[in-house]
Amino acid sequence: MSLPDVVSREQWLEARRQLLAREKEATRSRDALNADRRRLPMVAVDQEYVFEGPDGPVTLADLFGDKRQLIVQHVMYGPDWEQPCPGCSASLDALSRGMLDQMGTRETTFALIARAPYDKIAALAKERGWSFPWYSSFGSEFNYDYGVTLDADRGLVDYNYRPITQALGDERSTELPGYSCFLREGDQIFHTYSTYGRGTDTLVGAYALLDLTALGRQEDWEEPKGRVEAVRGGDPTFTS
Repeated sequence: MSLPDVVSREQWLEARRQLLAREKEATRSRDALNADRRRLPMVAVDQEYVFEGPDGPVTLADLFGDKRQLIVQHVMYGPDWEQPCPGCSASLDALSRGMLDQMGTRETTFALIARAPYDKIAALAKERGWSFPWYSSFGSEFNYDYGVTLDADRGLVDYNYRPITQALGDERSTELPGYSCFLREGDQIFHTYSTYGRGTDTLVGAYALLDLTALGRQEDWEEPKGRVEAVRGGDPTFTS
């Protein structure tokens, strides 16, 4: 097993200071990237999307509540699926009311949206003890328009801003994960940002913490190799 070198405290401090300099550089780069993300142009949302929720039909505007911003987590849960994808389920297990309340202090609300009918969503949420705002987009174009439902019959095979026909496998359609952000200015709603694929894994709290450790995420793509006996492929379900 290839573990970190054992050194004196003084040698460790010197190596740590060198890494800290790189971390500070990465932090400044991240801050600049975040600023550029905020500078992205935005697109007016002219479609009247209607969702089904615990109190019946609601519009996209309704999901904002009294906030200016809305973050949507696109949950992989299709109309004919018995369960959502395990990775999405793991992310919901880690979601906390405290985090949603904290976002609320920054004029931002958060909602889950999936294409499964609302009755299925409500039953599952009750079974799993999830009490987060969750709505069904079944019957609307929302998932298609925001790139998380692929459908060969509709010619919709782009995911993460490029064609990924292999994601369909033997199916004619499938669901994929992502997050989308919206801004409300007066009565107008704008789409400001969406992220998919690896763009979502920094939003998984356990990954962010594991990235600080010597053993990391313990997945087979990481360097250096040989840190743990049992490695796994990328597994956002945390079940392997």
